[in-house]
Amino acid sequence: MIGAIMARKAIATAFDAMNRHDLERFMSGWRDDGVFIYPGDIPESGVFEGTQSVESWFRRFFQQFPEICFHIQDICVKNIFALSGNNVISVRWDIYLTNREGRKGENSGVTVIEVAGGKVLKVKDFIFDLGENFKRNWGAGH
Repeated sequence: MIGAIMARKAIATAFDAMNRHDLERFMSGWRDDGVFIYPGDIPESGVFEGTQSVESWFRRFFQQFPEICFHIQDICVKNIFALSGNNVISVRWDIYLTNREGRKGENSGVTVIEVAGGKVLKVKDFIFDLGENFKRNWGAGH
């Protein structure tokens, strides 16, 4: 149970850092060999390996979306008793954002986070709407 409480607090802190565009705070929870996987078929989609690559992706995300507001709906922790710093956490969220052109958007998704040694090893996003709205928010739509 203590492992789940610690994991939930760390996740809430990370999402709050994203909402505030606090890249330093957000990246402080990542391992050097961390991996981020972002869905879709836009230039920002793909697999980003290593701290520099992940940090660069989130820097672009913050630049593209000056206003970001994640609302966490659920946090599920695989091993609620884990104190070793190794776990899998799933976060169901809604996001409301405004891109740098002033276009407002919203979406929903699930992020699956693998933690090793108390730091993020792998994050994979599953996003509900990858269609035209998603592409236009990223500036990739027609």
